[in-house]
Amino acid sequence: MPSNYDMTQFKNPLFTVDSVLFTVQDGALKVLMVKRANAPFSGFWGLPGGFVDLELDVSTDATALRKLQEKTNVEPRYLEQLATYSGGDRDPRGFSVTLVYYALIAAQAVSSHIETVDDAQWFEVDKLLSVSIAFDHLMIIQQAVIRLQQKTLYTMIPVFCLPEHFTVGQLKSVIEVIIDKPIQRKSLIRRIESADMFTCLDEKIQSGGRLAQLYKVKDNVDVVKFTRNLNS
Repeated sequence: MPSNYDMTQFKNPLFTVDSVLFTVQDGALKVLMVKRANAPFSGFWGLPGGFVDLELDVSTDATALRKLQEKTNVEPRYLEQLATYSGGDRDPRGFSVTLVYYALIAAQAVSSHIETVDDAQWFEVDKLLSVSIAFDHLMIIQQAVIRLQQKTLYTMIPVFCLPEHFTVGQLKSVIEVIIDKPIQRKSLIRRIESADMFTCLDEKIQSGGRLAQLYKVKDNVDVVKFTRNLNS
């Protein structure tokens, strides 16, 4: 770095990392929101996130995971970058840049243990228009839903909305909720068999009057991408 370089000569934008965390519960796609305790938008609901901690975070991935743990007490098994949003009118405090992730998690209770958050709750995506939402987070959530729906058609990421052990029927139901249309069971079974992402367990559970096979996701497995979209 040149000896005459002075970083303080430049105005730096606000930079945060936020996460859109999805689950499927009671037949509905839901997103996790936190109620802000501080200005701006005190009392409004927003995405869990915050500023990078240079002493704690080795990457923005680490920031996203740390903020989810602090503000909602959850740790997603699947996390992926969505997009970067920036502008001078996003935040009343000044020009801001937000790197957004989206994540999937099995339905579970959430809580917060940080003073900047008053509450954490799951909200049905279809009912967000009636919620007071901070910043441009509603638009971000809507774009994350589109990305999730698109990726559901050619990957198996909806499995991360399920418990550790699951059936084909449970996975089928989650996929149908996300894309909002039915799919063929035989098409899904072919994907499960060809993906090499799953372990077939020596265990079955009662489901709809019959025994259903249980599966689990293999440890440290990569998400398989299919060349064709899932058939409806």
